[in-house]
Amino acid sequence: MSKFSNYNFSGKKALMRVDFNVPIKDGKITDDTRIRAALPTIKKVLADGGSVILMSHFGRPHKDMEKKPHLTLADFSLKPLVAHLSGLLDTDVQFADDSISEDAINKAAALQPGQVLLLENLRYYKQEEKGDKEFAEKLSKLGDVYVNDAFGTAHRAHASTAVIAQFFSSDSRMFGLLMEGEVAAAEQVMNNAQKPFTAIIGGAKVSDKIMIIENLLDRATDIIIGGGMAYTFFKAQGCHIGNSLCEDDRLDTAKELLKKAEEKGVCIHLPTDSIIADKFDAAANTSSANNSEIPEGWMGLDIGQTACGHFTKVIKDSKTILWNGPMGVFEMEKFQHGTKAIADAVAEATADGAFSLVGGGDSVAAVNKFGYTDKVSYVSTGGGAMLEFFEGKELPGIAAINN
Repeated sequence: MSKFSNYNFSGKKALMRVDFNVPIKDGKITDDTRIRAALPTIKKVLADGGSVILMSHFGRPHKDMEKKPHLTLADFSLKPLVAHLSGLLDTDVQFADDSISEDAINKAAALQPGQVLLLENLRYYKQEEKGDKEFAEKLSKLGDVYVNDAFGTAHRAHASTAVIAQFFSSDSRMFGLLMEGEVAAAEQVMNNAQKPFTAIIGGAKVSDKIMIIENLLDRATDIIIGGGMAYTFFKAQGCHIGNSLCEDDRLDTAKELLKKAEEKGVCIHLPTDSIIADKFDAAANTSSANNSEIPEGWMGLDIGQTACGHFTKVIKDSKTILWNGPMGVFEMEKFQHGTKAIADAVAEATADGAFSLVGGGDSVAAVNKFGYTDKVSYVSTGGGAMLEFFEGKELPGIAAINN
């Protein structure tokens, strides 16, 4: 059992860091996935007879206001979440118009068992992102127990995600259920993976994924590379890639990664063919081509049929699967087949007993789009945090609880 599950919150005020940085349009939440992900943690505290003080960031108020002078702090308020959260929890959620003001202090002090208080956007204070110790200490005084359930911000050494933990004893600081699940899934893949272990790495740029690939060379048996980044590898080998996306300043890097993989006995799988288009457009003319011979004026926007078949076989033979990044421009219907084929294969391998972790915004969006969320072992909400974990970095939000 987990530390959080074993803890009895009866009579305790749980100061909980959540990630409620959700998309809002015209005052309405358009995707409440992050809010729903935190509900089991909140409900456990309430069921025990405790109360919850929720704190979150929302956007980047000061940076965005510099770029767009018409914006004000009110445009970054968490207040629009109150009614929706009240409905999800079936209780009236209170709201403090600040995070460390007298209003926040008084409302937190007056909380009764079963009650919930949402604090205003932490990033109204620049001290939050600066990891200011004094700001963190003021926040800490609002609760008896600190619960971090915001894996999406675990890679930031901010006041509420890392610095605050030092003001709570080791017995009264812990991960929430979401955070526990994220950390357990990530550690299973990186430290306890059953072999064969296949990492599927996609996306546009090699530069974004160098550190992940480097770290995986010591862990994975197979690495599948797709998406726009694959063409940099092909050009590095002297292939003609037409107008396909390529980072010319990373050609040597691509060669080095292929050489290191060979030395370590890791099999790098590149897509042999592509669905190509005469322009980057949903209405473009399309054809197919071998990735060593893409004609001038054409660009690869999805992996081809042969690549789909090859990648599918590798995935189905795997016991552990990490998927980060799409195989093509899956937002356009003409170029979604490759990413969907990967989703199919990952789901099938999972059904056959493999452990599969999908992490990173675009691959998570793809799994959701194609209806496979419940057919893989774990879908990470982490984004940047999950990427940094797979790069081998220590995440401040995790270290603060563990140390």
